[in-house]
Amino acid sequence: MGKRAFNLPNMLTYARILAVPLIVLCFFLEGRLRSSDFARWSALALFLAASITDYFDGYLARAWQQTSNIGRMLDPIADKLLVSTCLLLLAADTDRTIAGWTLWAAIIILCREILVSGLREYLAALKVSVPVTQLAKWKTTIQMIAIGFLLLGPAGDKIVPYWTQVGITLLWISAIVTLYTGYDYFRAGVKHIIDE
Repeated sequence: MGKRAFNLPNMLTYARILAVPLIVLCFFLEGRLRSSDFARWSALALFLAASITDYFDGYLARAWQQTSNIGRMLDPIADKLLVSTCLLLLAADTDRTIAGWTLWAAIIILCREILVSGLREYLAALKVSVPVTQLAKWKTTIQMIAIGFLLLGPAGDKIVPYWTQVGITLLWISAIVTLYTGYDYFRAGVKHIIDE
C-alpha cells in the first residue's frame, strides 16, 4: 500500500491538491485579498499546472498499471477542491470576476458537485458503481478552461478584449452541461435508491 501511495500518478494528484492553497495564496500576496495582475498570472500558472496533472495522473496510472484505491479516491476530490476553491475565490475577489447573475452558474456547479458526491458515497455503500460518462469529462474540461479564463480575468482583458466575457460564457456553458450530467447521475442512481 505504501509503495502504491507514492507512485508517480498519485504524486501528481497530491500536487494538484497542494496547488489549491497556493492559488489562494496568490490573491493574498499583499496580506489581503487583492487580485493584482501579478496575482492573476501566478494563479493561472499554478492552475494550468494543476489541470495538466489531472490528465496525466489518470493516463499514467492506466498506462503503467499503477491504479490504486487512494488514487481513485483522491482524484475526484482533487478536482472538486480545485474547481470549488477557484470559483469561491473569483466570487470574493476585489474585481468581482464572478458576480451578479454569473454567481448562479457557480452555484449550479458547486451544488451539483456536492450532490453527485453524496450520491456516489451512498451508492458505494450499496456496492453500486456509477461510471464517469464522456459528457462528464467534457464538462470538467469546459469548467477548467472557463476558470482559467476567469482567473486571468481583467489581466487578460488588457491583452485580449472580452477575455473575461469569454470565461463567463464558458462558465455558463459548463453550468448547463453540469445540470444535464447531474440529472444523468441521479437518474442512474435513483433506481438503486428506490429498489432499497
